Amino acid sequence: MPALFIGHGNPMNAVEDNANSKLWREIAARLPEPRAILAISAHWQTSGVAVTAMAQPETIHDFGGFPRELFEFQYPAPGDPQLAERVKNLLAPISVAADQDWGLDHGAWSVLAHLFPEADIPVVQLSLDGTRPPAWHYDLAIRLRSLRDEGVLILGSGNVVHNLGRMDWSRPEAAFDWADRFDAKVRQALLDGDHTSLVSLVSGSSMTEDARLAVPTLEHYLPMLYVAAQRREDEPVELFNDRIEYGSIGMLSCRVG
Repeated sequence: MPALFIGHGNPMNAVEDNANSKLWREIAARLPEPRAILAISAHWQTSGVAVTAMAQPETIHDFGGFPRELFEFQYPAPGDPQLAERVKNLLAPISVAADQDWGLDHGAWSVLAHLFPEADIPVVQLSLDGTRPPAWHYDLAIRLRSLRDEGVLILGSGNVVHNLGRMDWSRPEAAFDWADRFDAKVRQALLDGDHTSLVSLVSGSSMTEDARLAVPTLEHYLPMLYVAAQRREDEPVELFNDRIEYGSIGMLSCRVG
């Protein structure tokens, strides 16, 4: 299976037919059908690592201020407790909690609604340990590679550039200069397979001012690292939807393999 990172942006993408959702559907049409999906979303941060292990995850509406249509949306995909156990085994000796409470958050279902609209493929979510640095997440993700050989689609959902505080609602198709510059560095590192740079761009004292503005917090950037880590030597990387909305929300997405 390939691995896929989607810049998910506004939750309304789940229910709108727009430039983003059209591209997501186009990329999905070229995917082999997975037997299951392991989703890593920006919107599930924990202390420690957890994986959803229930048979039927609920659709979580983890946001406020949106139209009723979005709150009523359901994505009733089944879970996969066996896949959850497989993930736990792959990540051992790191302790992974078998979660029975979370479900699918909007980082997952807003994208899956277009990739697999029938909601008939089992989905498991892996949490982001918010106490760990980027290099730790990258190294953890490498240990998930064998899932691809087992028919599992590894799906990351976040945004490479994500600064809600700097959004300019009057500029839906524009990018701030700092956002463009940071996006270009990530784009080139992905194409070059330069994963050391992908990690160092957002790591501690090595962060530039552009990086601090583009990634004020890590949770939207980290899912991209989980997908980049799936790349084996000489595998192709395809970038798509490389655009920035409202000045500071980067929609750059990529397929590995």
